[in-house]
Amino acid sequence: MTYGISRRRFLASAGVAAGAGFVLPQGAFAQTAKLPSSPVALNVIDAAGNLALTQPIFDNFAKEHSDLVSRFTFNKAPSPELPGKIKAQQRANRIDIDLVIIGPDALSAGLADDIWTDIIALPENGLPDLQSIYLDPAWRMQGLAKGKGVVVSYYPSGPLIEYMPERVKTPPTSAEELLAWAKENPNKFIYARPANSGPGRTFLMGLPYLLGDTDPKDPAKGWDKTWAYLKELHKHIEYYPAGTGALMKEFGEGTRDMTVTTTGWDINPRALGVVQKEAAVGQLKGFHWVCDAHYFSIPKGVSDEKVAVLMEFIKFALQPQQQAFSYDAGYFYPGPAVKDVTLQMAPQASQDTIAQFGRPEYEDWIANNPIELPLEPEALVTAFRRWDEEVAAG
Repeated sequence: MTYGISRRRFLASAGVAAGAGFVLPQGAFAQTAKLPSSPVALNVIDAAGNLALTQPIFDNFAKEHSDLVSRFTFNKAPSPELPGKIKAQQRANRIDIDLVIIGPDALSAGLADDIWTDIIALPENGLPDLQSIYLDPAWRMQGLAKGKGVVVSYYPSGPLIEYMPERVKTPPTSAEELLAWAKENPNKFIYARPANSGPGRTFLMGLPYLLGDTDPKDPAKGWDKTWAYLKELHKHIEYYPAGTGALMKEFGEGTRDMTVTTTGWDINPRALGVVQKEAAVGQLKGFHWVCDAHYFSIPKGVSDEKVAVLMEFIKFALQPQQQAFSYDAGYFYPGPAVKDVTLQMAPQASQDTIAQFGRPEYEDWIANNPIELPLEPEALVTAFRRWDEEVAAG
């Protein structure tokens, strides 16, 4: 069964195959006093498209812990708008958002505005030793949250290029060749606004490595080559879609011939039929992965009882048998943030999708190219602002 337009998931009709893993303790968050006496309703905002991966986890928790949660209500919000919405509610002392699912973009903006609860600092929060259970890059991504979120999904991301072989006979192999191709084929290359697009954000952060810029971690002082490149590339781009889903629709329809992508945004749209299966991917010279993650964060102002239930849910979501749902239909490939969660533990539908639409070369590329962290929150906000003001508005 599939849902949604560009971020569907495959739901298992039965549970995930059992595998070796840890069992998280129940009630370790000193929750005898804090857990509610009757089930609570929880409002969840997804600003990362993550429900494509984690909806079954929410469903499983609600089924297994009906004593704690009466229902989850889900809504979506554009990532750039969510922090401002939460801050306005906090100022009015009327917070009605209990849990958010966000990427580094909204996480960074929220850190700047100090709107997230410090989950890690909660006394006796009951979480496992995250460093011991996470994949190494996921643990490094956890550090970016500064305690204000918990990584639930991880992938190496990109930036990769994606193109239609029948229309791009000689694909570029370097950033310089990509620019030359865009000049020769005006309006046929496209990418989405980085502040609201995983591939767009990854392309922005990956360019300093591709171009050999002075400091890939400093968009204010170390990206001279990157900003000059993006301004030149801008001359040959018709416009920047607000999100990746709209971009992939244009790419699939043939309006555009080439874009930037990630492992998940390569696999998932082809699995859904939005993009033709024949679409190809490539690396550019000097390629470094810039990894990505999704976080559970709790806005400040949520009641203690609800926080207690949410901590039980977060622990539940980190269990290997729940993490296996993150393979989904390849949207965030691979997806699990926790060690030793294999594809064979995932629902059969996920296994079948990856077998048909995954790429054997990804295993080699992930193993043999550097995996970099995205920018620190303050630097990421700076990069987004400069791109909006100097590139898109230029």
